Amino acid sequence: MPILRKLRKLLSGYLTELTGYNLAAMLLGYIALAWCGLLIAGETDLVQPSRFIYWLVVTASTVGYGDFSPVTASGRVWTAGFIIPAGLSLFAITLGRIGAFAVHHWQKGVKGLKDYQTLSDHIVVIGWNDARTLHLLELLLKEQLLGKTDKPIVLAGSAPEENPMPERIQFVRLKQYTDEQELQRTGLGKASCIIIDTPEDDITLTCSLLCYQLNPTAHMIAYFNNERLSQLLTHHCPTVECTPSVAVEMLAKAAADPGSSALHHDLLNVEGGMTQFSLTVPEDLPAVTVGDLLHPLKAKFDALIIGVQAPTVKSIEINPKLDYTIQPGTRIYYIASHRIDISDWNALVAN
Repeated sequence: MPILRKLRKLLSGYLTELTGYNLAAMLLGYIALAWCGLLIAGETDLVQPSRFIYWLVVTASTVGYGDFSPVTASGRVWTAGFIIPAGLSLFAITLGRIGAFAVHHWQKGVKGLKDYQTLSDHIVVIGWNDARTLHLLELLLKEQLLGKTDKPIVLAGSAPEENPMPERIQFVRLKQYTDEQELQRTGLGKASCIIIDTPEDDITLTCSLLCYQLNPTAHMIAYFNNERLSQLLTHHCPTVECTPSVAVEMLAKAAADPGSSALHHDLLNVEGGMTQFSLTVPEDLPAVTVGDLLHPLKAKFDALIIGVQAPTVKSIEINPKLDYTIQPGTRIYYIASHRIDISDWNALVAN
């Protein structure tokens, strides 16, 4: 009994530490021994390559269709004494390893341990602020639904411990927001949009500077509670879009003009009703005025122009005059029930 216990412990430890290469070697050795034993036993029908593989699989997996079986006494002994017991053990070990690999691969994604450097043209959200971040992710997914796009979204943060939306987004668990190697796992260098909203403004500033260095061409948005830090970032990284907190301004506006907070919320909320969107005028369209587009957009799409941004100007012209000239490449901001897609600008202007 002590010998059996020792042997069982030794075998158990060996199987636990069994690598994929060792398992493959064991499978090949098992197949070779099984075939040689049948050949020696005189099982000429079973040792034919195609028939042997088929018979060995159904026998080792205990399916046993019964269409082929050993006909010699030695062949039956070899099958009962070696092929079936060893085959069952290897079959169970192989299935267990495949299952463990699948679970490990799935857990890596859920725990944020996977690498997404192969992604491109995706959205990276850096930072975790509980319900606010969850709401941001929901809005991003709905924006994509309205825009009929399907860009992958990668959330990167020091929290939570697991992917909050495993079926809808990717997740990278960060140890530090300023660790370049950690950020690279998000595929940051090839992302088309980077949103930075960490729990602290100082971290947001440092992380934004690092992200700008890694991918200066991406559309980058950084959220700050302190407007001075947002101005500092804009000074060093002029293409970064800084979004300061407007809570105080919203309170003051709502006090002077009741309902202003609800109005601004509806304009930004994509869950239903009229919402603010934008589009870019194509480069091949001749210069037109706001008046040339105002009526056609309202008549055809029920869309209202509220602002324009020239390609070489950072500020936005709110409520532009009717004779304001819209150059090719200008971004138009409008209010509509959905994101519009203008396939023929010339026909729209002609009408």
